[in-house]
Amino acid sequence: MTIKMVTSTVLAGLLSVTMSLAQDAAIPAQKKDEALHARLPEKIRTAGEMISVNNGSFPPYEIVTGTQMTGASADLTEALGQILGVKIHHATVGGLPALLSGVNSGRYQFAFGPIGDFKSREESNDFVDWVQEFVVFAVQKGNPKGIVSLDTACGHRIAVMAGGSAERVIQEQNKKCSADGKPIEVQSFTDQPSSILAVRSKRSDAFFSSQAPLTYFVSQANGQLELTGVGEKNGFDSLYQGAVVPKGSPLAAVLRDGVKVLMDNGTYATIMKKWGLENNMLKEPGINLGGALPK
Repeated sequence: MTIKMVTSTVLAGLLSVTMSLAQDAAIPAQKKDEALHARLPEKIRTAGEMISVNNGSFPPYEIVTGTQMTGASADLTEALGQILGVKIHHATVGGLPALLSGVNSGRYQFAFGPIGDFKSREESNDFVDWVQEFVVFAVQKGNPKGIVSLDTACGHRIAVMAGGSAERVIQEQNKKCSADGKPIEVQSFTDQPSSILAVRSKRSDAFFSSQAPLTYFVSQANGQLELTGVGEKNGFDSLYQGAVVPKGSPLAAVLRDGVKVLMDNGTYATIMKKWGLENNMLKEPGINLGGALPK
């Protein structure tokens, strides 16, 4: 069986499990906010729709199967669209660079994400932050390689998402490890399922990525995996994630205020708890809250 076929099988399995585990929490219908609708760019108001782009499955936020997306981000954008009075559709591209390029070219109006917000990225885009995240390792059960930190990653095969902040942190760590004669084999993948599959099949020793999706994947791995490095900075300071729009777009403030409505009326909490993301909740959204990308 090819890797592509295996990944598709894993995705299908994750979707069915997720649908059974994520309880059908009552998500109330939202009332259209006429003032927010009026603040949308005229082109969007005329079309009555927007496209949010993603770079593949990022459970439990984004679970993409074929052309369908479920997960916390799907639930939140459905509610957000009701508040703004437009329909939000979803499109998938391969990798973060393609996602950012699609947003900045105007092909897609935004990416709801969540995507890591860093000052260097804010030079080209604005971020509407709606979650806080942490970066940890997913390893084989029992942690046979003893990977619990960046320093203990030396000499091992570490999977990361291509173009992401974790990839940059591992590449920088690799310089230190190489100087000590124990280089890291950095394995970059374009999606989360392929990365986690590499660890499960022992082609990678660990997957270094966001804690929320890794917690999800570990819970679905039939006891084959565990998390390490939890509670450690692992090269990051406070890490915020959110939606992405072109730099200077008026859509940023509209999305922020729309998400705030969802937070204030309890819908945000209902959806986040439904998907086991209560530890990633923010009290209120913000624009460009991110810090410096680790060097």
